[in-house]
Amino acid sequence: MTMGPDLLSLSIVCPPPDEDGVEVRPIVNGRDLLAEVVPGGVGGSRYLGVGPRYLLGQDRPLHAAATPHEVRLAWSGCGVEECCGALYVTVRRDGELVVWAGWRDLANQDFDLPELRFTAGQYEAEVLRAEEDRSWEWPAGAVARLLEAGLRQRGDLLVRWECELEGVWASRKEPDRIHVVLRHPPRRADTDLPWLQFGMTLPISADAPSDQVERLETRLTADDPRATAEVWGGSHDAEQLGYPWPPVDPFSM
Repeated sequence: MTMGPDLLSLSIVCPPPDEDGVEVRPIVNGRDLLAEVVPGGVGGSRYLGVGPRYLLGQDRPLHAAATPHEVRLAWSGCGVEECCGALYVTVRRDGELVVWAGWRDLANQDFDLPELRFTAGQYEAEVLRAEEDRSWEWPAGAVARLLEAGLRQRGDLLVRWECELEGVWASRKEPDRIHVVLRHPPRRADTDLPWLQFGMTLPISADAPSDQVERLETRLTADDPRATAEVWGGSHDAEQLGYPWPPVDPFSM
């Protein structure tokens, strides 16, 4: 008996509004793929689907090409992959099919799953549908996504301040703010210089996300952001850059 192609559906699962943890869960042939896979890490805790901002974001990792590439579909437990596990699959285009193969979980070296083979037309249509679905996104999340995309497209705006963008993120637990993280100086493969992580928390209003992004982008790039941002981290020798570490609160120890 010849089996037909597999069928993919991408389900976006949202927790209550005041909780984080939006997941993309692959449904294959009507069954939740992640729910049927037991991780190999500590306690065998269930897999959590990766968030839509990564899996369905501007880098478009789920799209298939002739050159295979690896995608993280899920993580488990503490978030340390070698300890509690994370599920990876290699995605490639094979003629009129999209193939998921080469499964691995760093916490279980013997882990494996059968190949999944999807009709390319159905697969790509479903990925596009899921990418266009923004029903899961809250206003601060939309601002964070658009601001990060805009700053990455215009990386030169931060270069003059010797900074590069690490990320812009938002939490459903904090619907009225976003967090911007910068690195100074930018990464260079040929050097191991001291570096600092600068962070800033920015308020979000009820205005349209696109309008807020325009204002925030101007605010972040018009003047040196290091002058108003806080030091959030860095290398052990980062004080050589002339920015003091924030004082330690003894009551937080």
